[in-house]
Amino acid sequence: MSSPPVPRIKPPALQSGDTVGIVAPASNVKRDALEAGSAGLRRAGYRTFYFDSIFDQDIYFAGSVQRRARELEDMFTRDDVQAIVCARGGYGSNYLLEALDWKKIKEHPKIFVGYSDLTALLTNISDVLGLITFHGPMATKDWAHVDGVDLPSWQAAVTGQSAWELNLTGSGAKGLVEGAAEGILYGGCLSLLVASLGTPFEIRADETILFLEDVAAKPFQIDRMLMQLKLAGKLNKVRGIVFGEMLNCIQTTNQGYTLEEVALRIVGDLGVPVAFGIRSGHVTAGNITLPIGVRSQLTVRGEKVSLKILESAVAVKDAPRNR
Repeated sequence: MSSPPVPRIKPPALQSGDTVGIVAPASNVKRDALEAGSAGLRRAGYRTFYFDSIFDQDIYFAGSVQRRARELEDMFTRDDVQAIVCARGGYGSNYLLEALDWKKIKEHPKIFVGYSDLTALLTNISDVLGLITFHGPMATKDWAHVDGVDLPSWQAAVTGQSAWELNLTGSGAKGLVEGAAEGILYGGCLSLLVASLGTPFEIRADETILFLEDVAAKPFQIDRMLMQLKLAGKLNKVRGIVFGEMLNCIQTTNQGYTLEEVALRIVGDLGVPVAFGIRSGHVTAGNITLPIGVRSQLTVRGEKVSLKILESAVAVKDAPRNR
């Protein structure tokens, strides 16, 4: 039995000159990569802030669970930070699910951006609190590179554009199953979505345009994860499915079949439109920002794909923010 939807909360829009807090909820961070990402955010017109403790290391984590949880809470509650961008993924965000004070986050809604391992936080903040989150560019992985961020989708998402369509021209996106559907945009890294099953933090995919992406997973592993979602009933009420670029998800270069064929064996009979190749998350370049929790429309006509965001992802105030 699925949980009833929670009321949606839109965080305040991000303005030029605002401060972006950088956090590391998962794996440890290298200073040079973080500095490069900070420089990229500053070039885009923002100030940046991070705690010195972000460089802590505990095995493969960015310090202890307590450090990572308090860092995230502090960024949400600070008045001088207007948005939060994760430094990187890796592994470890799931440890925070039982350690965070969710009330603090709900009482101080802000733009929160990440992907990969951060899927665990993106989906749960969306599911539990109703706060719109953002599957998009991270500091050391995307903002650190000149061509790492798709700026049009970033600007549309964080500044409060009321309705917009992803520019997929030349992106490699293509249709697999024709159709048109509207639903709540939701999802993230496939392996993290599957890892939630059977836990108190299980994903809520009903009535969604479900976005699925991963990196360096072999086709049979993608098959297995999709089948697990299907057998768990998580695909029963989806309205559409969009796959990411699926970077390096091959067995061998001459394997004789495509990942699209593998995916269609599992999702091709659901009766919903299916698209492949939306460049968000683990990508070659130009990471697209996808707001999680907003109304969206997926249209597939032949191999042509259209993904439209039907509402603003943030709350826009008329008066400029005092800084």
